[in-house]
Amino acid sequence: MHESAADIDAEDVEAVTAAVLTASRLLVSVSVRSLGAAGERVTLAQFRMLVVLAGRAESKLVTLAERLAVNPSTAMRMVDRLTAAGLVSREVNPESRREVRLGLTPAGRLIVDQVTTNRRKEIAAIVARMPPRQRAGLVTALRAFSEAGGEPPAGEAAPLGWE
Repeated sequence: MHESAADIDAEDVEAVTAAVLTASRLLVSVSVRSLGAAGERVTLAQFRMLVVLAGRAESKLVTLAERLAVNPSTAMRMVDRLTAAGLVSREVNPESRREVRLGLTPAGRLIVDQVTTNRRKEIAAIVARMPPRQRAGLVTALRAFSEAGGEPPAGEAAPLGWE
């Protein structure tokens, strides 16, 4: 019996899905370990907020909540904690006194930079253990996957904070 194109396509999608799920577990582990640079100062969710703020000069709370896909009240609680920790600054917008602009403090920027550096080092070590000819295929596949999911390339705005 011959497999139809739809059956082959479904098997292919399932194989890719399983591989991506496995890789995502690895990447989440790397992300969590990289937070060690922040010590006990921030949670993974708070770090996401710091990264989003790092990608913008200043941000309004509503915009920040949208980019993180959380309620404004949740974003406000996170901002309160990060402000108390000295990682986020709040400034009244001189053009609209009802609006508060949020940004990273130098300490917040330092955490983002340290965690990102740790993450890059660990990912680079993993990639270095791959056979060289498979790396090019991985780059092509991951770029296509990220593009299909609407994720901008590393170095551009990172909506969910995963640089």
